[in-house]
Amino acid sequence: MTKSLWRHADFMKLWAGQTVSELGSVVTRTAVPLVALLVLGAGPLEMALLVVSASLAVLLVGFFAGAWVDRLRRRPLLISADAIRAVLLFTIPAAYLAGTLRIEQLYVVVFLEGCLGALFDAAYPAYVPSLIGVDRVVEGNSKLATSSSLAEIGGPGLAGGLVQLIGAPFAILVDAFSFVVSAISLILIRSPEPPRPTRTLPTPMRREIVEGLQLVRRHPILVPLTLRSVIAHVAGSFYGVLYTIYLIQDLHLDPFLLGVVVSAGGVGSLVGSFFAARVIARFGLGPALIGTATGASIVGVLTPLAGGPLLVATLMVFVPQLIGDGLQTIESIAELSLIQGVIPDRILGRVNATLGVFSHGIAYPIGALMAAAVAGSIGVRGAIAIGWAGMAVSILLLVRSPLPRIRQPSDVPAVED
Repeated sequence: MTKSLWRHADFMKLWAGQTVSELGSVVTRTAVPLVALLVLGAGPLEMALLVVSASLAVLLVGFFAGAWVDRLRRRPLLISADAIRAVLLFTIPAAYLAGTLRIEQLYVVVFLEGCLGALFDAAYPAYVPSLIGVDRVVEGNSKLATSSSLAEIGGPGLAGGLVQLIGAPFAILVDAFSFVVSAISLILIRSPEPPRPTRTLPTPMRREIVEGLQLVRRHPILVPLTLRSVIAHVAGSFYGVLYTIYLIQDLHLDPFLLGVVVSAGGVGSLVGSFFAARVIARFGLGPALIGTATGASIVGVLTPLAGGPLLVATLMVFVPQLIGDGLQTIESIAELSLIQGVIPDRILGRVNATLGVFSHGIAYPIGALMAAAVAGSIGVRGAIAIGWAGMAVSILLLVRSPLPRIRQPSDVPAVED
């Protein structure tokens, strides 16, 4: 067995492709709203519909994506999802050149890209353990988290520069090409993927989806993780909707300082990805997850309390980004590694998809609507404080679960699947 994933040629191909893809996706995350705003003259309703289109895709397709992932080989699904997403994104600059680009096309592209993203996000965490082995998922997830962190550091600046240089529609080409690179990296992998379990009797997809839901509902670890994720995503969406408004209008940061603060989160995540394996090895999966979540919450209280002179206010939001995002990265790696270690391969895709539907398809859009309503009633700072409190309280669900005693996957009681 390879001692380090640095010497695992196929994982390095996967990692390289995902690094490029993550960078491209950050560019598109910035460029698509700018296409709507600057090129098509979208207003608040149209901008909101873009967010709804992406969330609706996860909600409608997520459960089915999980069932497909558990029925079929994962690598071909990943390749197909990347290739089709590349074609979809190519249509935006093509339509712009032809003079036919409309906001409705953006809705369709965002929705279909979200559907394929739900499929990819269900298949990817299920494929990684089969490629490198369950015993090395912490190291693998840490390296893959590094890709996301690097993208968060460099992506927004790259996106802004590209929009300025070549225009928002053509900046999206970067993400389209990044999906091509990711697909090629997956094609080049030589390790054979284990065959899916033989299906002796045809099973309705509805029944398989229900099986995934039932496992999540009765699993001693998945129950608290799911409930906590729902609460945290509802509360976290308050930041997603209001954070930029809060920093600029309430704290009076200029766009440059805003960029510095946001980029600090990427730096913190990068550092967290480097130390995740050591922290998890030292404390165990459950204690590391709870400890880092608690630490991020303690530091995070500085955000709703920020105020005073500009320098002080900037530091008070800078520190939670730098330290808090680093701790949250370790938390995410521990959670994903634990799930990969305790959930049987045959149902792992459905579990990934179910968690994604609850958090991104249901909780996040509900929280976004709540954030707008609350901010209108008590102000942006008050809404940010409620968001922080919700994320902090959600940790109690983990503390009162078996997680504090779970150091490794074998500590989790077996569940009949």
